[in-house]
Amino acid sequence: MHAAKHVPTAPEDRISLGQRAAYGVGAFVNNLLGAASGGMMIVLNLGFGMNPALVGLLGAIPRFTDALTDPIMGFISDGTHSRWGRRRPYIFAGALLTALLFALLWQLPREQSEMFYFWYFLVGSILFYAAYTMFATPWVALGYELTPDYHERTRLMGTQNFIGQTAFMVSPWFLWIMTYKGFFADQVAGASGLAIILAVVVAGLGILPAIVLRERMAAVAAAETGRARPPRGGALRRNVVEFLRGFRITMSSGPFLKLSAATFLLFNGFMLIASFQSYVIIYYVCGGDQELGARWAGLAGTVGGFANFAVVAFVAWLGTRIGKRHAFFVSTSVAMVGYALKWVCYNPQMPWLVVLPAPLLAFSLGGLFTLVPSMIADVVDADELQTHQRREGMFGSIFWFMVKLGMSAALAGGGYMLNASGFEVALGGEQTARTILMLRVFDAGVPLLCSALAIWAVATFPITEARAYEVRRQLEQRRGRAGAVQP
Repeated sequence: MHAAKHVPTAPEDRISLGQRAAYGVGAFVNNLLGAASGGMMIVLNLGFGMNPALVGLLGAIPRFTDALTDPIMGFISDGTHSRWGRRRPYIFAGALLTALLFALLWQLPREQSEMFYFWYFLVGSILFYAAYTMFATPWVALGYELTPDYHERTRLMGTQNFIGQTAFMVSPWFLWIMTYKGFFADQVAGASGLAIILAVVVAGLGILPAIVLRERMAAVAAAETGRARPPRGGALRRNVVEFLRGFRITMSSGPFLKLSAATFLLFNGFMLIASFQSYVIIYYVCGGDQELGARWAGLAGTVGGFANFAVVAFVAWLGTRIGKRHAFFVSTSVAMVGYALKWVCYNPQMPWLVVLPAPLLAFSLGGLFTLVPSMIADVVDADELQTHQRREGMFGSIFWFMVKLGMSAALAGGGYMLNASGFEVALGGEQTARTILMLRVFDAGVPLLCSALAIWAVATFPITEARAYEVRRQLEQRRGRAGAVQP
């Protein structure tokens, strides 16, 4: 791993700090929704007494339907031609609709049956994730086209990840906020009130990328669409044929599949044990004291959140020094050390040790969501060179389709793993020794294995800096440099 030979970033390829910040606000909203939609579900078990397996299904089934709608939304966004662009109208409307549905989702009535809660939350979650897709898919695609420069893409993704990480400073405290008697009567009331607060934040901030940013590749996309020969048949048939064609071409990209597999493993390995950390801290480190455990879990999360800022800045810099692929190896390896330390530092004799692995764990998602989106933007260019089409929406949506598909399995698996450990809410701090052992094994072992497999997946990613600039040169020669970027 040595410093790569660099091509200087041209002034016209730079993105202003204000524009990068506006895109980063979208990352904050995206991360906040993702953390809240997963992290608040513990209330269904601890507050409403639902079976963990049913809670797992409530996390899995909507995520599965959400994953299915992502490529459709990506296709729609890529094919939209309006005076406001291909992305911005959906970002604006999606942010408002998502906020409304999230607030309604957590207004659960009391004294109802377990199956009532299951069906209420299932239907509400499916609608919420449909709106979430309307916002998130065009926002992701917009980031791939804001600059054509190899290194400026990394800086952009570093900035958006830096801002987005602030959501993870707040989200570890959600359980404590919902549980603390000084704020709410109980966890059920806490979930209802917190959801309304988050909805206001999502609505206010989520519309900013649509207002501030401008789309730079709309003219190129329109020109490519105009040159393409449309399929024969009616409008519906043409759209279905074109969608399936785009899906097939995207899924046949080897470099893209490597990145998708790595993200699937890292992110979903984390999601699979996301709730286990709280259970281990509450029932092993703190002996069943929920408020104390939530406090330590929140503190560890906040420490990790602060560390994320330094991690993202460091990884973005490292990616421009040793290359994006090698920087990915470094960040993931450091995170693996953190996962291993959880076995030692989650100690009931010294509960304060729970904060020590947190800065190292920050390298996992901090490195992942700084480097991989930048690498996907390079893949989009390589695809245009081969297919003569711009498909940021399709690539972004299928990327998240694969992430969410795995997340669906992870959330379902998490519930069954919790059952497999023998955990019983009624036992409180008297969980069996086997239960505690299994919780700890899942908490540390699963992300370790997933991280090692992610490094293996990215080991042969082929788009280097030299190759990326060669692709750009050929694209601009073919379509004319003036058409490459539309400020």
